[in-house]
Amino acid sequence: MGNLVAIVGRPNVGKSTLFNRLTKTRQAIVNEEAGTTRDRQYGKTEWLGREFSVVDTGGWVVNSDDIFEEEIRKQVLMAVDEADVILFVVDVMNGVTDLDEQVAAILRRAKKPVLLVANKTDNHELQYNAPEFYSLGLGDPYCISAVTGSGTGDMMDLIVSKFKKESDEILDEDIPRFAVVGRPNAGKSSIVNAFIGEDRNIVTEIAGTNKFGFDFYLVDTAGIRKKNKVNEDLEYYSVIRSIRSIENADVCILMVDATRGIESQDLNIFSLIQKNAKGLVVVVNKWDLVKDKTVKVMKTFEDAIRNRFAPFVDFPIIFASALTKQRILKVLEEARDVYENRMTRIPTARLNEEMLPLIEAYPPPSIKGKYIKIKYITQLPNTQVPSFVYFANLPQYVKEPYRRFLENKMREKWKLTGTPINIYIRQK
Repeated sequence: MGNLVAIVGRPNVGKSTLFNRLTKTRQAIVNEEAGTTRDRQYGKTEWLGREFSVVDTGGWVVNSDDIFEEEIRKQVLMAVDEADVILFVVDVMNGVTDLDEQVAAILRRAKKPVLLVANKTDNHELQYNAPEFYSLGLGDPYCISAVTGSGTGDMMDLIVSKFKKESDEILDEDIPRFAVVGRPNAGKSSIVNAFIGEDRNIVTEIAGTNKFGFDFYLVDTAGIRKKNKVNEDLEYYSVIRSIRSIENADVCILMVDATRGIESQDLNIFSLIQKNAKGLVVVVNKWDLVKDKTVKVMKTFEDAIRNRFAPFVDFPIIFASALTKQRILKVLEEARDVYENRMTRIPTARLNEEMLPLIEAYPPPSIKGKYIKIKYITQLPNTQVPSFVYFANLPQYVKEPYRRFLENKMREKWKLTGTPINIYIRQK
């Protein structure tokens, strides 16, 4: 199970600088393409061999400089609900403010590890201001400087020490794990109920089920079913809610509300799925409520979704109704197919005989009179998603558009629908 660390605190204490410092090492590697606005609020990092996710709760509020106490309160409650460890950031230059005290009051009641982080301790003298934070009743303040990085190593040691020991959950590795995700009220609970039957009140993290003729796990159904204490209408709440489910799944079933179309929130969740390189099935739910169900309307809807999610467009879209159970089985079958596509192994000989003639006919554009030759292709073993290496004489000159061309051609030739794929160009 992945661990989640949430950064909370009032505006301008340096939360996003701290977030950038914690995640920057990985940020460049973790797929830059999905250029959604919210990418800077969620990232992964690794310390002492433990990988964990970091969320900057402040980053989700649009006009974060004048957040009212209510907004901050909701953010903190949300962090308390979802995170394993909470970093409460305060500012050594400013000392304790009223807002800090309000945040501390919520955190003192939380049954979660909280680290009080005294940021902007950019020089030695400033450490002497830190003791006033003892008044917040959250133990020792840890002096760091997010800008220079001083003190952050010790802080990371501490964060990792607070994680619970990895529980040995016995799960059959060969059974696909599906997560149902989407904005509030897109119909997540209804579809989960349709999958497992109304009467099974699920308490566990995962439900295995077989009435559809094959086994699968549903990840985090408990979280979907209990309406949360924090107001569900919080736009960013559904994103933070989704992080764990997405990280623990193989394939994500993204619910979109047919009566509302694609909204920024759907894009944020899609971006999380992309970032974690998970399989994707999009379900346009509440199709029973749409008056005009012509093929033309469906086509328009499909095009709109693919346009918003581009450049990744090769995924199934199903028009369904969780309420009337229309096409519910189809959703599961597509999810299973996507899972199988993620496991695709293409023999090296086939890759080369299919792709090399194509590359010869449409080589990468030459740069400064240098011709780029791709000689050999192979699939990497044991990767999370199908990953391919193209060996070239001048890999640094192969640009993104050509890589996309290769990917599209591969998708035409092999069944890779719904799964991201990686294409690496390496020196031969």
